[in-house]
Amino acid sequence: MSLASGKTTSLQAYTMLVYRKPLHPEFFGIEGRRRIDGPEFEFEGWVFPGGQVARFQTGNITICEVVTDQVENLPEKGLAANLPCAGERDFEKAFGDVATYMTTMQTETLSDHLYESTYREMLEYARASNALIHIPQRADGRKEMSVLDIQRSRSEVHVQGYHLRADCGLVLRTQSLFRLGVDEIEEEE
Repeated sequence: MSLASGKTTSLQAYTMLVYRKPLHPEFFGIEGRRRIDGPEFEFEGWVFPGGQVARFQTGNITICEVVTDQVENLPEKGLAANLPCAGERDFEKAFGDVATYMTTMQTETLSDHLYESTYREMLEYARASNALIHIPQRADGRKEMSVLDIQRSRSEVHVQGYHLRADCGLVLRTQSLFRLGVDEIEEEE
């Protein structure tokens, strides 16, 4: 396999799944967890090797976002969206008249030099923002990282995920918003 095809395969493996239900932690090797309990909603974020979970719950509505390159064992029941992460993509969905979910994702494949520079910048950012960080120990010493930065306001949660894979120079960025209420987007049927 050539280096170019290896990079494409790694990039194509990443998927964002959006569920209408919570997922059990046993599906993931969780390395970091943060929970927010508000008067009108509950939020929990997890970071695991190469991925993230963000769960927002209000009343009987649950929105669960999963970013991973390992979708084989995840359930199909409750799946609201299955979005490949390659390139740039936006997605928006109302859940009843109770909550809105919006996300944008972007992938880049960087040269070794740019990847190293981006890695250092992301590590500094993650530490300064008190984000959840997972840095796996690789036998070959190459640097990889998953970061989940969570910011809360009264009626919404902003989640930024970053996943850096050294084997292919991949940087995956996601920015999601979980918000109480619905704007002028089409509601779920």
